[in-house]
Amino acid sequence: MTDLTIRAAGQADLPALLDLYRHLDAGDMRCPADKAATILERFLSYAGSAILVGHIGADVVASCTVVVIPNLTRGGTPYALIENVVTDAGYRNRGLGKAILRAAVEHAWSAGCYKAMLITGSKKPSTLAFYEAAGFEQSKTGFQIRRLPVRAE
Repeated sequence: MTDLTIRAAGQADLPALLDLYRHLDAGDMRCPADKAATILERFLSYAGSAILVGHIGADVVASCTVVVIPNLTRGGTPYALIENVVTDAGYRNRGLGKAILRAAVEHAWSAGCYKAMLITGSKKPSTLAFYEAAGFEQSKTGFQIRRLPVRAE
């Protein structure tokens, strides 16, 4: 694997992070630049949570978000939700995605979480195999409900 450095993102990473998210879903509506800094600042105030970024040199090539959620069950032990797992298309199949997921899980353990979970909307066998190879097991059934997009009139 190429030398990958992983750390928590800060405001200086925002332009590169927003560019990287295009590799997550090319058709997704991009976060407006005038709102992104405020949203990141709000996110960074969530105790224990982080957006991890993986760098090769100056390039941000992988990322995922880890949200630590306080919990009144399991003796008050928090759990983590991992979201927005993405690797730049030009850097895939080099172990970088697994490395960023390992860092996310370690981040969750360091925050005292009893579990780390993620949900994928993908049904592609290669995506499911990727998460299993990264140490995740398919053990629960996930459900979601989405709000319909609000469109300007």
